[in-house]
Formats: sequence, structure tokens, C-alpha cells
Amino acid sequence: MEPVPQAVSVSPQPGHAVPYRPDPQLAALAPWLGDPVEAAEFPQTVLRWRNDRAAAQVGLAGLSDAEWIAHFGRFAPLPGNLAGPLALRYHGHQFGVYNPELGDGRGFTFAQLRDGAGRLLDLGTKGSGQTPWSRRGDGRLTLKGAVREILATEMLEALGVNTSRTFSVVETGESLWRGDEPSPTRAAVLVRLSHGHIRIGTFQRLLALDKPEEMHQLIAYCLEQFPGAPDAAPAGASPAATLLHQVVARMADMAASYMVAGFVHGVLNTDNMNVTGESFDYGPWRWLPRWDARFVAAYFDEAGRYAFGRQPEVIGWNCGQLAVALRLVEEAPPLIAALETFGPLYQAAMARRWCWRLGVAPRGPEHDSALVEACEAAMRAQEIGPDAFFHAHRGGRGAEALPALAGYAPAGEDHPHWHGQPPQSLLIEEVESIWAPIAEHDDWSVLHANIAAIRQLGEALGTPPVPAGHAADAGAH
Repeated sequence: MEPVPQAVSVSPQPGHAVPYRPDPQLAALAPWLGDPVEAAEFPQTVLRWRNDRAAAQVGLAGLSDAEWIAHFGRFAPLPGNLAGPLALRYHGHQFGVYNPELGDGRGFTFAQLRDGAGRLLDLGTKGSGQTPWSRRGDGRLTLKGAVREILATEMLEALGVNTSRTFSVVETGESLWRGDEPSPTRAAVLVRLSHGHIRIGTFQRLLALDKPEEMHQLIAYCLEQFPGAPDAAPAGASPAATLLHQVVARMADMAASYMVAGFVHGVLNTDNMNVTGESFDYGPWRWLPRWDARFVAAYFDEAGRYAFGRQPEVIGWNCGQLAVALRLVEEAPPLIAALETFGPLYQAAMARRWCWRLGVAPRGPEHDSALVEACEAAMRAQEIGPDAFFHAHRGGRGAEALPALAGYAPAGEDHPHWHGQPPQSLLIEEVESIWAPIAEHDDWSVLHANIAAIRQLGEALGTPPVPAGHAADAGAH
């Protein structure tokens, strides 16, 4: 086994604007929220991906590769942070069926730190070994799964979705057997940078165990660490109702962001719903090859519960499960009132995000809703996906072929990305073509070229719109 690099102190580099600011707030909740665990010992630690763009925002870009591996391959604690990893406990509805036997089975929360805007962020793992919640799993992650998560998070970030970011991937030298991949296959441990890991399922567990005191603590933690807009809830609302209003607003925007991106998450279980409204945990995801509400990402989703067009419905249903959990400490009427805001907030987010991706200035709810419907109809008629459609009509181009665009003015500056090149996409065939040279020749150049192209798309699109009054919980990266 190779020697273990020593842990290091973390300090900002000369001229670096963001210092490293550890803030392990979860430690106060740890006795009932998680289980102390240790990372697996890996035969090798080969650094394959370090997200220096994300690291710069939390004061960690100055780490050498050896220091990076020490912390994100061997999991030496970051200075001033959590003393050891925590595998979080939660329950959840999986494909509509309640499961009380859940929890972090191949990951843990490793550290918490503040970004330059003061937001509390978590560093959490995937593939770091077995925990008390692993059940029959080996606690590992395939290298292909890690590469797919890099691609998913980079593309979603470019398309304005509030998403976790793939912070690090270290190949571990192990061989894994999987039923849905050619085996044996290579293994990796991934670290994600995320705006918290508190799930709807975290609240469901406290309801199931009848833990009102812990429920009050968790509500207070979320309101303090993930603050929403002051006007997100009615004046005088209880903490539980205030939190639900905030979560509903975030989830409505997340649902709209999926639809405008043409993205199918695939496994929208309540244990995969972060109350910050940040999308995370990418398994069988897909992008639409054509606009089709019935398109399903997961081969095992035989009933189409999480089909593309059903995502807003099921995300709203998940918010309802949070409301059920909060009934442990709150009466029903204010929770119902919060849930009733989901539909209008979703429709507003759809129009706002649609105009943003088209690169046109909104004209008002009636016009914008009609525009969305006309664009969807055009995609269905032409049997094309949103990547090609939005690229072709960016800035209001082609209004003669889409009369609903007439009267819409371009918004923002034009960008060379929209001219002289095909639309950036990430269909399953493209993912396989990116993975193939890695699998066959250990050639990572195609991946890096695609990441560069995806980041150029994000630059061309610009900053995504933020719901009015919700700047505090926007996931701007």
C-alpha cells in the first residue's frame, strides 16, 4: 500500500480572495443525526478530478495534489473541522413506498465550511466505504459512476440548476462487480460540495420515531443555516410553517429548472430531496433526446413514476411528505397553506427560467406561459430536444418559424457560443463516448474537452434568474 500523505494546515494563497473558514455546525446535532464512521482504506489513491473553480470559493484551491489526496482520498480531517466523518440517518419514500431502513450507506459528511458569501457548505462523499446503513452494499462507487456525476453536475450548473458540485474524484485501485456495468470495473471515491445534506427523509425519520424535541432543533438549524427571504412566509408564521414555505419555494424552482434543462433525475425519492432545494445524488440521470413527457431515465422505473413530465408533480408530492412530518410540531392549516403555493411558484419559475434560457426579456405571465406552450409544441412537432431548440432560437432568433417569439426582445449580450457551432448537449451516447477512452486507454482528454465546452455554455448563458426576494437561498455558483 502506498504511503499515506500527511494532513496539512489550510491557509489562503497570496492574493486569494476567499479564506478557508471551517464551521462544523452539524456537531451539535450529531448525537441523533448521524453515526461516526471511518473511511475505507484504499489500495491506491490516484487523483482524477479536482474542481479548483469550486475549491477557490471555499479557500481550498491552494492545496497541492498530495495534500488534496490526504484530505479527499485518505480523509485526514481538515483543520478546525469535524473530528471524524458522520454517516447521516434518515428515512424516505422510495418510489412511493416508505422505507425506515435508510441512511448514508456509502458516504458520509466529512467537513463543513463557509464560502465567500457566508453560506454554510458541506463536503460529503460517495463511495467512501461501508457504514451502519450499508445493508448488503459494498459502500463503493464505480469510476464510471464518478465520471457521470462530474458530467451531470457540470452540465446542470451551466444550465442554471441549483446543484451540488463534484469537488473531487480519486481512483482507489479496487475492482467492483456491478450488474449494470461490464465487470469487473474500476472504483473511485467522490467528494461533493453541497449546500447541506438535510433531506426531507431526515424529518420523516424524526416523525416516525416521535422525536418532537429533535424536530424543533432540526427546524431551527435549517432556518439559521439555510436562510430564506424574509417574505417567504406570512408574518407571524411558526418556525415549522416558515421552513415549509421556504422549502416549497425552493423545490418549485428546482422542478422548473429540471424542465427547462430537459433533465431527468431518475430517482426523486424523499431521501434524495435536499431541503435547500439543491439537486444532488446523480444515478440513472438522462437528458432528453427529444421533448417527451413520458421519457424515463431509470430502467427500473417501469411505471414511469419519475418520468420527465411527472417531475414537478412528484417534487410537489415530496413537499407534502415534509408537511406530514412537520405535523409532529405544527397544526395542519398553515402547512396546507404553504403547500398551496407550489403550483403558482412553479409556473412563475418556468416562465422566468424559460425566458432566461431563450435569452429574451420576459413580457408578463400571460405572454410567457403562451411562449412556453408554443415552444413545447414546436419541439414535439419537430421531434427535437431542448438543447437544439434553445440554441436555434437564442435571443429570439427564428421568430418567423415560431410566431410566439414575435414581440420578445433579446436580453443581455450576445455571445460567440451561439454562432457557428452545434448546440452543447449531454445525451447518453455522448456520455458513453466520453467514458470509452477512459475505460480503454485511460485517456481523460475527451472528458476535459467536454467540461471546457460545458463551462463555455454556462458562460454564454450567464447568471440564472433568482426568484424575487429569494437571493439568500439562491444556489449561484
